Amino acid sequence: MRVAVAALALLLPATMAHAAEYPERPVRVIVTFPPGGGTDIVARMVFQKVSERSGATFILDNRGGAGGTIGTELAAKAAPDGYTLVVVSGSHTINPGLYKKLPYDSVRDFAPVGMLVTGPGLLVVHPSLPARSVRELIAIARGQPGRLLYASAGNGTPPHLAAELFKLMTRTQIGHVPYKGNAQAMTDLIAGQTAMSFPTVPSALPHVQSAKLRALGVTSAKRVGALPDIPSIAETVPGYDGSAWYGVLAPAGTPPAIVTRIASELQGALRAPDLKEKLLAQGLEPARYTPDEFAALIVAELAKWGMVVAAAGITNE
Repeated sequence: MRVAVAALALLLPATMAHAAEYPERPVRVIVTFPPGGGTDIVARMVFQKVSERSGATFILDNRGGAGGTIGTELAAKAAPDGYTLVVVSGSHTINPGLYKKLPYDSVRDFAPVGMLVTGPGLLVVHPSLPARSVRELIAIARGQPGRLLYASAGNGTPPHLAAELFKLMTRTQIGHVPYKGNAQAMTDLIAGQTAMSFPTVPSALPHVQSAKLRALGVTSAKRVGALPDIPSIAETVPGYDGSAWYGVLAPAGTPPAIVTRIASELQGALRAPDLKEKLLAQGLEPARYTPDEFAALIVAELAKWGMVVAAAGITNE
C-alpha cells in the first residue's frame, strides 16, 4: 500500500502532492488588529474550529497598528508556501483610499482564500432625538443641515465610512466627531454629546437593550437573524450596505491546491452548528465565500470605499 501511494504521488503535479501533505508544521495566522477586537475574536473562533476538525496547528500572531497595514505588509512579504495566512477586515479595502502609498497592493500581492463572516453595524441615535425610523432621521438631517453630529471610533474606521456612505446616499449634511476608539464614542453618545453613530452590534446592543440608545437600522443589505425586528437601512435607502466583514488571505503565489485546501477547511468549520451559534450570538453571519467570490468582493469593495473616501475627502496622512 505504501508503495502504491508513493507511486501515485509521483504521478501527481507537485503542487497537488504538496497539498496532500499540507500542513506538515504549524501555520502562522497573522491577525491585523490587536487582541480583543473584532478581527481577533473572529480569527480565534474560526481557527480553533478548523484546528479541532483538521488536527492541524494554527498559531495566531497579532500584529496591529496603522489600521491593519502593519500585519498586512508582513503577510504580503511572507513566503507563499501556505504557512503564512492573514486575517483582514473591511479596512483592507478602505486603506488604499486613505493612504497615498501602501507598502503592498491589496489585490496583486495576495491570494484570496475566503470571506469568513459579515458583521453589520447599527445605526443608533440618542433618545433625545425624535427620529424613530431611518426615514424620520433623514428628514431631520435635511431640515437642519450640519446641526446633527455623529460619533465614530476614529478617522477612516469602518463605522466612519458607513456613516459617510449614508450621508452620500441620502444627500444629508451630518458632522463627524472622531474618537480614539469605540468606547469613548459610545460614552459621549450616551451622554448626548453627539446625536448618532454607526457602531458594531456587540458594542451597541447592550445600550439599546437598556434604552440608553435607540436603534433605527442595521447597516447590512438585509435584516440579520439575530435582530429580526430591526430593519435594514437599505429598506429605506435602496442599495445601502455598510457591513463589516472579515476574511483570510494568503501571500500571492501560494499554490492554488493549498489555497483550495484551506478554503475547504474554513467552509467546513463555518458549517459547524456550534461555531455558527457562537458567531450569531456576536451579531455575525457566516459567509463561506469561495476564493473566487472573495476576490470579486475585494475588487468591488475597493471601488466602493475608494469612491466614498474621495467624495468625503478623508485621509489618514
